[in-house]
Amino acid sequence: QVQLIESGGGLVQAGGSLRVSCAASGRAFSSYAMGWFRQTPGQEREFVATFTWGRTFTTYEDSVKGRFIISSDNAKNTVYLQMNSLKPEDTGVYYCAAKEFVGTTVLTSPFQYDYWGQGTQVTVSS
Repeated sequence: QVQLIESGGGLVQAGGSLRVSCAASGRAFSSYAMGWFRQTPGQEREFVATFTWGRTFTTYEDSVKGRFIISSDNAKNTVYLQMNSLKPEDTGVYYCAAKEFVGTTVLTSPFQYDYWGQGTQVTVSS
């Protein structure tokens, strides 16, 4: 079992930056594929960014490429999503997800993940 706890959401003006964090419990953190998703009311959960176990491969959703950076601190069992040049359309609840998976396939569908955090709200005002 893995527990994920997100933090760091908030309200920011368009063009600003915010970093959200995901603290994971459990062992063998580096053997998990980790991803970030976001969701707005009435919409499906949308892929934002992910990296494979060992942090070898990183993939971003097209609209956030060049603005968002996913990273991790394995010593702290924590994954981060640095969000720069934020836009109002980035508003949503951001969720961290994990799957114990040792492979090079990039996981971009929410159905591929087994563990989820409770989410943290990010609001970008125009």
